[in-house]
Amino acid sequence: MKKILALVMAIAVLSTSAYAGLFFKKKETNKLSGEIVIDGSSTVYPITEAMAEEFRAENRDVRISVGVSGSGGGFKKFTVGTTDISDASRPIKDKEAKQAKENGIEFAEVVVAYDGLSVLVNKDNDFVDYLTVEELNKIWKSGSTVKYWSDVREGWPKEEIELYGPGPDSGTFDYFTEEINGEGGNIRSDYTPSEDDNVLVQGIFGEKYSLGFMGFAYYYENKDKMKVVPIDNGNGPVEPNHDTIMSNKYAPLSRPLFIYVSKNAINEKPQVKAFVKFYLENAMDIVPETGYVTLPKEKYDEQLSKLGLK
Repeated sequence: MKKILALVMAIAVLSTSAYAGLFFKKKETNKLSGEIVIDGSSTVYPITEAMAEEFRAENRDVRISVGVSGSGGGFKKFTVGTTDISDASRPIKDKEAKQAKENGIEFAEVVVAYDGLSVLVNKDNDFVDYLTVEELNKIWKSGSTVKYWSDVREGWPKEEIELYGPGPDSGTFDYFTEEINGEGGNIRSDYTPSEDDNVLVQGIFGEKYSLGFMGFAYYYENKDKMKVVPIDNGNGPVEPNHDTIMSNKYAPLSRPLFIYVSKNAINEKPQVKAFVKFYLENAMDIVPETGYVTLPKEKYDEQLSKLGLK
C-alpha cells in the first residue's frame, strides 16, 4: 500500500512539474523581443517616441529606435526595407510608393493624429496680430522680394525678417509650400532650413524680428519662447488649437499625421505587430500629451480592424 501511495505521489509531482514546465515555456515563448526600426517626420516624432517609451516599459526586451530624418528621408529608408515604420507628416508620393512596390514592400497608411501647422514669431514681437494666406504667400514664395516687415503690411517696422522653416526632406515643408505657395517645393531660398524643429525654435527665440513655421506640438511645448500667429484664410483670423484643428477651421494649415507600416514587418515580426496595435489602442491617451489632436475613437478602431489587429 505504501509503495502504491508513493508511486501515485511521484506521478503527481512529475505531472505538476511537466505542467509547470509547459506553462512557463509558453509564457516565455509569448515574451516579445527583437528590434523595431522607425524613422521619418520630426513632426510625428514626439508621438512615436512617447508610444515607444510606454511600449518599452511593458516589453523591456524589445529595442525601438526612432530616427528623425524628415518625411522624405524616412520614406527613402522605408521604401528599400531599412525600416519597419515610417513617420510622415504628408501622404506618401507616387514615386515613393512605386519604389516600395519594386522592392517588394507592401505597406499600410495609418492616420494617427491631426496637426495644425503653426506660423510663429518671436515672443517680443508686438506688431504682428495676424497674417493672411496671401501675405504668407507674398513672404515665402520663390522669388519673393519681401525683405522687411514693412514690405508685408503698411505701418509695420522696416526691420529685416529672419526666416526659419523646415528643409526639403520635411513633410511640413511639402505641405506648407503646396498649400501656401501652390506647389510643393516652391519657396524662397534665403531662409534658414532645418529638419530639426528644435533648431527652428531656437532661431525664432533668438531673433526679435523672426518668422517661421513648424508643427503645432513644437509650438505647444515652447509657448514661453514663441508667439503663434493667427491666420486669416478669408473668414477672419484663426489661431491653431485643439478645437480649430479638429473642426478644420484652421484650414488650410490643419492636416493629418501618419505612420506607414510595412506589412512584411507586421507578418514577420511579432514585436512590430504588437507595437502598431499598442499605438492605435493608446492613441486617445498619449496623443494629447504630445500636443497634437486625436482622431475620434472609432477611426482608430477602424484602422485596427483593417490591419487585422482587433
